[in-house]
Amino acid sequence: MRMQAIICWIIIGLAALGLVTSFYDGSFWMNLIVPFLVFGVVWLLYRYPTRGYRTTLRKTPKVKPSSRTMEKVSASRSKPSSKRKSYPFQVIDGHKGKRDSDDQLPKYH
Repeated sequence: MRMQAIICWIIIGLAALGLVTSFYDGSFWMNLIVPFLVFGVVWLLYRYPTRGYRTTLRKTPKVKPSSRTMEKVSASRSKPSSKRKSYPFQVIDGHKGKRDSDDQLPKYH
């Protein structure tokens, strides 16, 4: 636990030293302006969305479809699909489990 506290204070000290030196260099303000500008633009777009995005966010009231429309929808859904496709394959009955001629052989060898 003691080693972690030392490492933590070293990191905090180096961060403070970096802030002080960048403040005197003048790059401190440039490093602050860019994140604030990005944050401001994101906040403005969130607060006042564009016209195209605003229409997708708007909740449209649910309209209950008429019974006639529901009949059409259910009729189109319940249509039986086309008959089974005929494949060029044939199922061949196997003899697994059918022991007609092998009744006298033992199950395990």
